[in-house]
Amino acid sequence: ELPPGALFGPLVGTASGNFGPFTAQGSSMWLIRRDSLESLQAEGIRGLLGCPTELRIRQKKNPPELLELQLEPHGQLHPDCIPPDVLPRCEMCGRRGFSFPDAPILDASSLPSDLDLFRVGNFATVIVGTERFMHAVQRLELSGIVFHELPTR
Repeated sequence: ELPPGALFGPLVGTASGNFGPFTAQGSSMWLIRRDSLESLQAEGIRGLLGCPTELRIRQKKNPPELLELQLEPHGQLHPDCIPPDVLPRCEMCGRRGFSFPDAPILDASSLPSDLDLFRVGNFATVIVGTERFMHAVQRLELSGIVFHELPTR
């Protein structure tokens, strides 16, 4: 299932500025420096896939290699987080139109056991990292990412 606005191929364009270990492009695209990705993989973080970009970085003599993180949808928000009057899924895109809950809860039975970073399947702009992922990021002192604990049920 492709989300609305999905594009194929590498991210192409020009970029400028300073790029830390993680850089968000909009609300749902994450870029990671190759060295950061390799450090996380060496720590045993599972399921990270960095896709090459075709970004031309200006103002840098030795620009970092930026990869787009491929974060696939897995897991779900708990049914208690979905309003009872929400409309059925759109027949074209599969999306259900509801706002992100003020107090989100993840459905524990739907969470993958083999991934440390993924999107929430029924709210794909939400990216979930496991406690293992958070501890590795903190241990490696990687910047550009903020963590908020999400309860499960």
